Amino acid sequence: MKTATTLIIAINIMSMITTQGLTIDLIRREFLQSPSLISSSHPFMTILRNHRANTRISQTPLVDIFSDKGEYLMKLSIGTPPVETLAVVDTGSDLVWIQCKPCTECFRQKAPLFQPKLSSTYKPTGCTSAPCNALHGRTSCLQDSCRYTIGYGDKSFSNGYLATETLRLGSVAIPNVVIGCGHNNRGTFGPRVSGIVGLGGGELSLITQMGSLTRGRFSYCLGSGALSSSKMSFGDDADVSGDDAETTALVARFPKTFYFLTLEGISVGNHRVEFDSHSSSNSSKGIEEGNIIIDSGTTLTFLPQELYNKVTAQVKRHMKMKEVDDPKGLLDLCYYYSTSVTKVPEIIFHFIGADVKLKPLNTFIKTRKNNLCLAFAPTNDEPIFGNLAQMDFLIGYDLQNKIVSFKPADCN
Repeated sequence: MKTATTLIIAINIMSMITTQGLTIDLIRREFLQSPSLISSSHPFMTILRNHRANTRISQTPLVDIFSDKGEYLMKLSIGTPPVETLAVVDTGSDLVWIQCKPCTECFRQKAPLFQPKLSSTYKPTGCTSAPCNALHGRTSCLQDSCRYTIGYGDKSFSNGYLATETLRLGSVAIPNVVIGCGHNNRGTFGPRVSGIVGLGGGELSLITQMGSLTRGRFSYCLGSGALSSSKMSFGDDADVSGDDAETTALVARFPKTFYFLTLEGISVGNHRVEFDSHSSSNSSKGIEEGNIIIDSGTTLTFLPQELYNKVTAQVKRHMKMKEVDDPKGLLDLCYYYSTSVTKVPEIIFHFIGADVKLKPLNTFIKTRKNNLCLAFAPTNDEPIFGNLAQMDFLIGYDLQNKIVSFKPADCN
């Protein structure tokens, strides 16, 4: 799983910001053409886990989010003068980091590396500072500068120095944000990516650091179209409501980084499979509260092996196509199809209080011209509701009221 911040600290850099909210655009990465049944383009993923403030604001800025290899990228600017960059939108981690010059070992990116020496607002973080202590066990000290190392489930990592810097989301400048300036980084990133924007629940998360600008509320709409630009909103702009909105409870669990939901079961067609748990905090249903993470930085949906086996057995009952092997050897259940219209079973995720009906584009992906694969995988780690399953839903997080809401939408 992803590295998480565990030490509670107080970082209130946004105490003087006043606003009703703000909205930014989301941008998808690369795409794979899906069958006409799905009617849009899927991102082709790196199948392994990519699962890996004294300013008064008087307007609502726009920030772009794009898609790239099954991940979504946020457009933001860093430093003074501002340098525009793209970074992965990740609700499953906390730290905001980008690649910085000089780079001893970095993944390839098209944009120039960020140069801290050219920014008048870049300030290294000391070894005894609260942000440095927040990464307990993952920092060291060099000449009173805080060095960090952070790793992810797909073996991606970043090593560098913590600092404070000015971030801009659209036209809104946010000063003194704690970031990582990475000088040694590796991962399954596309050439447009410069780093990761951590939006988790920990103290170094951008959501936490934005403080009163968000009041614990944000939402996003992950587009499914090949050239789509979708939105991310904060504060009052993040409202997700209406007759077709489904709301479920956020569950407080360790680590604080992750957003835990409670999955009761999954329906495939007219058959429902229950999510049984041996360690139950809800003995009447045999369900452990907070048994799955919702993560925008993970492409596939990962289920416990037993639940995965039951779900795939039901999928096989409904599918009328020939089973084939995934040519890349990464997905377990794939089919050969030869027609432009293909019928797949409806799949519903039953969270407590919320029945989220997935569309075919959320559950099946085309991995090559005539191969259609289930976008789920088994795991022995924490189950994850990935970003393919979240496409074309407006998803709102209300951290104060401890809820997550889903609303079907055209996010393109």
